[in-house]
This record gives sequence, structure tokens and C-alpha cells, in this order.
Amino acid sequence: MPIPSIVTKEFQENVTPFEVLAILKEGNQRFLKNEKIERDFDKQRENLKSAQHPIAIILGCIDSRVPSELIFDLGLGDVFNVRVAGNILNDDVLGSLEFACKVVGAKLIVVMGHTDCGAIKAACNGVRMEHITSIMEKIDPVIESINRKEFQTEETFVEKVTHKNTVRVKAEITQKSITLREMQSQGEIQIVNAVYCVESGIVTFDEI
Repeated sequence: MPIPSIVTKEFQENVTPFEVLAILKEGNQRFLKNEKIERDFDKQRENLKSAQHPIAIILGCIDSRVPSELIFDLGLGDVFNVRVAGNILNDDVLGSLEFACKVVGAKLIVVMGHTDCGAIKAACNGVRMEHITSIMEKIDPVIESINRKEFQTEETFVEKVTHKNTVRVKAEITQKSITLREMQSQGEIQIVNAVYCVESGIVTFDEI
């Protein structure tokens, strides 16, 4: 399903969570092939000046190499973005997810980690520093759940932690939010997790 040049309220209301996921996957394929859609950003700004109807919200890391609109070939007003080191979950992030879905009408939540993640590496190395500590402590349970000795290299261990962190955050969203849990059970939204490869540009989604 192609995404319209301007996402309207009607499109947002009628698109399904699985169609939104397909839109993101198709956009990533265009990104990989360098076949990006030509967009009139002046027109988009004009049409979006009084309202927005994003179809998804992406919880990603702050990494400068992972801009969601680019890697999914999207335009202005298409998706919400929440970016925090290590794509961790806290009350403010959870409230943002609830706002995006329940109040504004987004249909899909994507928890997206990425390879070569500095926050994940720091957590694996036991970094503790002022406010960074609170982020590291949210990743620690994932690290502790994995047998480090099973991995031949530190790189493969970090990759495992990166993926499992997205799995954990995805599960925490519905564990901690009654609103989002009910919306998902009623088929109003879907929640998926994924990992972006900074080297290849490929986004790999876990199957729902």
C-alpha cells in the first residue's frame, strides 16, 4: 500500500496496523535501493500547519545514523518519533506512546534498536555516570538474562543484547500500559520490534 503525499485523518483511521507495517517495510526497501519518493516539503508544511495524523510511532535510539524518516522513506507528518539512548522505556516515553496512539490515532508502535549501539555497549561495559546511570540500569536486566560466556566475541554478545532489549521493551509496553494493552487486544494498534543495521541500512523486524 503506497503512503499518500499527505497523511489525512481519513487515511489514518482506515489504514490497519499491518498495512502500516507494510508501508514501513516498503519504505526501507526504497531507501536501500536509493529510490526515494520525491516530496514537496513546502506543500507538506502548508497542509500540516493546523493538524497531523501520523500512522505510527517509532521508539528509537538517539544515534545520529538512525533517522527514521530517512530509513523508512517518509515525509513530514507521517510518523511520531521518540528517541532516547538505548531505546529504553520510562514513564515519559510510555506517556508519549499512549498519547500518539490513544489521542492522535497512530496505529503502530515500533521499538527499534540498531547495531553498533553506544548505549548498549556502555551498559555491557558497566558504565555509570550521573544521569547516564538511570539508562544503563534499564538495560542491565537484559544483560543479566544472557550468558556472556556463550558468545565468542564481545560484538556478537552486544548484538544479542541489542535485539533482546527491543524484545523486552516491547513486552514492557503492554505490561505497564493498560491503555495500550487494551488497544492492542482490540486490534486498534500493533506493537513490533526491530533492529536497524547501520552498515547495510536494512531494518529487520521480528515476526508478529
